[in-house]
Amino acid sequence: MATLEPELSLAGLEEELTCCICLCLFSSPVTVPCGHNFCAACLELSWAGLSEGFSCPQCRTTFAVRPKLQKNTVLCRVVEQLQGRAGAGGEEQEEDGGAAKCEAEEPPVYCDSCREAPAVQTCLTCTASFCAEHLRPHRDSPAFRDHQLCPPLRDLQYRKCPSHNRLFEFFCSNHGSCICSLCLLGHKVCHTIPLEQAKVNAQVMLKKKLMMLSNQSERAAQAMSTVKTNQSQSAETASRKKDLIRSEFSEMKAIIEERENEVMKAIVDEEKRVWNKFDYIYGVLGNKKNEIQSLRDQIETALTESDDILFMKRAVALQRTSPKEAFVPVVEMDQNVMNSTYKFAVNLKETLKLAVVVQYKERKAEATPGKTMGPPVAPRDKTPVGRRPHQLRAPSQDRSHKERTLSHTPATPQEKANTKEKKKPAKVAPTTAPTTAPKTATAAAATKELIDSFLKKSREELLQYTAQITLDYNTAHNNVMLSENYTRMSVSDTFRGHNPHPQRFTDFRQVLGFQCFKRGIHYWEVELQQNSFCGIGVCYGSMARHGPESRLGRNSSSWCIEWLNNRISSWHDDVEKCLPSTKATRIGVLLHCEGGFVIFMAVGEKHNLIYKFKAQFTEALYPAFWLFSSGTVLSLL
Repeated sequence: MATLEPELSLAGLEEELTCCICLCLFSSPVTVPCGHNFCAACLELSWAGLSEGFSCPQCRTTFAVRPKLQKNTVLCRVVEQLQGRAGAGGEEQEEDGGAAKCEAEEPPVYCDSCREAPAVQTCLTCTASFCAEHLRPHRDSPAFRDHQLCPPLRDLQYRKCPSHNRLFEFFCSNHGSCICSLCLLGHKVCHTIPLEQAKVNAQVMLKKKLMMLSNQSERAAQAMSTVKTNQSQSAETASRKKDLIRSEFSEMKAIIEERENEVMKAIVDEEKRVWNKFDYIYGVLGNKKNEIQSLRDQIETALTESDDILFMKRAVALQRTSPKEAFVPVVEMDQNVMNSTYKFAVNLKETLKLAVVVQYKERKAEATPGKTMGPPVAPRDKTPVGRRPHQLRAPSQDRSHKERTLSHTPATPQEKANTKEKKKPAKVAPTTAPTTAPKTATAAAATKELIDSFLKKSREELLQYTAQITLDYNTAHNNVMLSENYTRMSVSDTFRGHNPHPQRFTDFRQVLGFQCFKRGIHYWEVELQQNSFCGIGVCYGSMARHGPESRLGRNSSSWCIEWLNNRISSWHDDVEKCLPSTKATRIGVLLHCEGGFVIFMAVGEKHNLIYKFKAQFTEALYPAFWLFSSGTVLSLL
């Protein structure tokens, strides 16, 4: 362990002192302006042939001009000390290892002349290695001045052409092999270059490929980061959706519990009323019993009287006293209360079951659109039908439908008699539905009547359909800021923008609500500023996010109202209609999915209708908002 710790520290230091280009210890290290260090030769080779675009091979920092490289003397000393310590460690290992170390080392290259002394250099011209003594003619004699010397080489045969027994001097690019000077005759049509130049070119190509691989690695890392970001965003979206679903189910449970408490309270009140009445009758009967017992005691006492005169007086008085018979009045629980509460519970259960079954069938039909036969989509140039016929029952029809669903419940004799009495007038004058009017006209009339009924409602009545709307971060334009728990939107030209997302608007400053509505009645209110440029509406989730058709009202997938100073207009399918101006700053939006209409109202004004759209909605609808100028603010209430 004592020797292991210095070795680990030396290994860590050696890693820090390694050039990232050649992956070896620094040799004449130089420092670039960004602070990274490289071998001088490696950096020169990396920048070879460049006139501009000089960059750091490690961090990719670019420099306008070629930096002046200076030798890092401190780093040189550190490398020398590391090499010295490594050498000292090697000597200690040799002392400890002994002969085993020597056997592991390669044998030296011996002189080809004497075969005894180790060679100091190899002559590529002579294709032989020489020791210092036999190398002297190459250094002293002018005849050997042109001979090429290099460090000792062990095997020179692999440097020779097997066909001509001459050294390789050229490189054939077409065949990718080294050739000698005599091989040039067979490679006349090939592109051949000197071996040294081929090595330089290959080093440059490998350096470029290394840089390309480094760039690809960076792009792969960025792609991985993007995937992780999208994964976290999808998890956040799913978490928010789950919270909203839990909130909706909690609200439904609260509504059902409230209705249960009301029904149970009616039963308890009726039970308490009957209980108190029986208590009163029981008390009256108790007093009657005490009265009878007192009369019996008086008669028994009179029978024991021995005086005839006193006995006759008491007998006459007792004979005149005659208590009434005990009477128990008929006390029954109100069957109307009992049956109506039970029927309400059964109706609610059947309604919930029917709603769940219908929803399941609709979802199954959406999953297999090719096998479903849904209602045809209304053309754009015709007034769309509002509700489907089975959703336009009159109240009496709804009641009769509920009564049919409750046919399995037992009825009391009194209820049967009432039912017979109610059925008698129907036999005398039965009502018949008109058959000449077309179904579309009936549906249109029913839709108009339904819209008028909602327009007559007060704000307090509309608030029972309130929907809690929050803004979807993933759809907001980069200049739209969201605040106050995603219920307030504003425009800021200095905002840095949001993370990229495929659902985000790119061309117009718009944002959608996080909630979507496919069925039911929903109401929400929006606060806006006077003389502002903005828009409020609804749209399908499939509306475009890019291009000119991504603006609210400029396509067939959105319906909106726009404010431009004092001018108000409605937009749908790129068709504008000018509307009367209003001074209201609070706008109410009422969406009826099954009825097929959306109403925009001015909250607080006597004539509050701004505009109403009628359409046959085929997809889920999202609240949508548009902001134009900087400083415009919209708030959800």
